[in-house]
Amino acid sequence: MQKMTKQIMLTDEMFYGAISLERTEKYIRPWRLPFDKLNLFPSPNDGLQLAASSPAGVRIRCKTSASTIGLTLIPYVYDRKFDLVIDNELVQTSILPANAEQVIFDNISKGEKIIEIWLPQRQPVLLRSLLADDEVAPAQDDRKKWITYGSSITHCGEAHSPSRTWLGVVARKANFNLTCLGYGGQCHIEPMIARMIRDRDVDFISLKLGINVFSAPTLSPRTFKPAIIGMVQIIREKHPEIPIAVISPIVYPKGETTPNPAGVTIQGMRMEVADAVQRLIDAGDRNIYYFSGLDLFGEDLVEKYQPDQCHPNGDGYEILAENFLNVVLRRIGLTD
Repeated sequence: MQKMTKQIMLTDEMFYGAISLERTEKYIRPWRLPFDKLNLFPSPNDGLQLAASSPAGVRIRCKTSASTIGLTLIPYVYDRKFDLVIDNELVQTSILPANAEQVIFDNISKGEKIIEIWLPQRQPVLLRSLLADDEVAPAQDDRKKWITYGSSITHCGEAHSPSRTWLGVVARKANFNLTCLGYGGQCHIEPMIARMIRDRDVDFISLKLGINVFSAPTLSPRTFKPAIIGMVQIIREKHPEIPIAVISPIVYPKGETTPNPAGVTIQGMRMEVADAVQRLIDAGDRNIYYFSGLDLFGEDLVEKYQPDQCHPNGDGYEILAENFLNVVLRRIGLTD
């Protein structure tokens, strides 16, 4: 006979990948910005705050012998996907229908294990409690801490499921403790984001810069390169030696050679990003690396894996992940 599940309080120690938690009497909401300082992150129509309210890369992590585990939530108007990961392996994906209040994973392997429930990457989640048919305790994550900052291509709304974003695949294969700062449409190299990254405990940082600046456009040939240098210098105030990978845009057919209203092309942006990194190296930074986005997702992938000629599809994100592992992490020495 299957044991009955019981409601268990979610503690702060169970959350990974969130910058802050909003707690009320009715719910817990993970944020990828500091909730108590949201007013200091302005953007048109509060787009940055909206993007940060979706818990891309956020996980509930705990130790348990439960064979059934799940979450109770405040209902939402759209379906949402949740992943169950054990030992870095995706075990189950559960689709929570619109307006439903519980997501359940059952028939889980017996014995004590560390489980992670990956939350939806593109819809907000207001959590009420954990559900389990056995005792549950927080499980500390001592893996290398990776923070990555970027656009919708880092937010990965088109991925097959939350742990199958390119960041999720990399984190699981490289055994990283991920914090995803992919903000759909909102990666504009802002000083407050640089300060937030600077103030985090982190072992490795990747900055994937350019596409939102091109599309908005928010920076010009006069300001784009200084903004990159400034962001890295702010981060270096507290992280003088950790590796930082700076990545230019992946292929973007519509803007490769066609200037935006500020007179910038994607090809030109790649040269600007590369030059910014070289200037930092020349100034003494010995652990910063430039990578062309084309080495992660190039023109040969557009037809099959980039249907809107901007965002990879689900399979495309997994190809991007493999290229990140083989190109970025291997060069830096963070993988075999």
